[in-house]
Amino acid sequence: MHSSGAGVDGARGVLAVDSIAPGAAPRGLDAFRRGWETQIGDDVFQLPAFSEDTIGDFRVKGNVAKVHGAAIADLHAASATRTADAPGGDQDLVAMYVVQRGAWTLGGPPGRGEQTVPAGQFLVRHVGRLTAFETTAHLTAKFLVLPPGELKPLLGNRVITGPADSAEIRLLTALTDMIHTTVADLGPAGVEATHGALIELAKAVAKGRFDDVEPRLAPALTQAAKDLADRRLADPELSPAMLARELNVSVRTLHRAFAAVGEQVATYIRHRRLQEARLALTAPSGRLSISELAAHWQFADSSHFTRTFKKHYGQTPTEYARSTGAASLSPNRHLPGHGPAESA
Repeated sequence: MHSSGAGVDGARGVLAVDSIAPGAAPRGLDAFRRGWETQIGDDVFQLPAFSEDTIGDFRVKGNVAKVHGAAIADLHAASATRTADAPGGDQDLVAMYVVQRGAWTLGGPPGRGEQTVPAGQFLVRHVGRLTAFETTAHLTAKFLVLPPGELKPLLGNRVITGPADSAEIRLLTALTDMIHTTVADLGPAGVEATHGALIELAKAVAKGRFDDVEPRLAPALTQAAKDLADRRLADPELSPAMLARELNVSVRTLHRAFAAVGEQVATYIRHRRLQEARLALTAPSGRLSISELAAHWQFADSSHFTRTFKKHYGQTPTEYARSTGAASLSPNRHLPGHGPAESA
């Protein structure tokens, strides 16, 4: 079990807890509750009591960041969790659940029944009172607690659900990942800007669209595009136009967001493909030939790949492989299932 906190100044805080280790379950729940209460605070979200079987088998890893009245939790639960019963305490907040794996079942207000958020979906709602919930084992999810001020009027009594790969959730996810990485180092102005961007994107989720010229969203849009590009590096369709389409913005807006952080979309894609090709050149087992690498990472041909690689790294792919101890691997060697190919 590991619990740690840093950057606690009332406006921000970070918490990490890991109770996956065998035998750590009861102390793990205690550590999570103690860490949340001291570093995130009951003023943000009051943790409920858990059922006895949950307490006896509480295997959860979590990273939680606080920015003013908001908290963002990345949760990985090896065990199922369940509250003891309907907690019933007063709360006034907006809660958002983004489930990547497993399912999260939420108790509803009287007469509204339960709602389940399955893998690949999100749910956002205003919460006036604590309600019961349970999660499946092997859950991976984001849980956001947000101040109600600007969001409650947009939501009213509505419960909004949708796919977790929507453009708005992609941007929100990118922003929350950035917050986890940087919040401990942010100054007061940075905390304010980050909080503003978070609320703006939460409003976008509620409305089903975001303001693509809002300057505070440029870093989140850039990061969301990078995350998407990283997953599609070998896709021949990967381009600024494809990324813009997936993120529901114009190509011009995407270029403007990258320019705001001093980068270019096409340059990022090319550099990431070169990085992956460089890693493949020194793979411990059979590696692709130069021509196969060029084709796999969507370079026009082996000559173009070689020229681009040398311009970026100062060596040809073959020279690089030799310099890193892979000289025994011929540039023409190929993986099983690939035929011979021309090398550069």
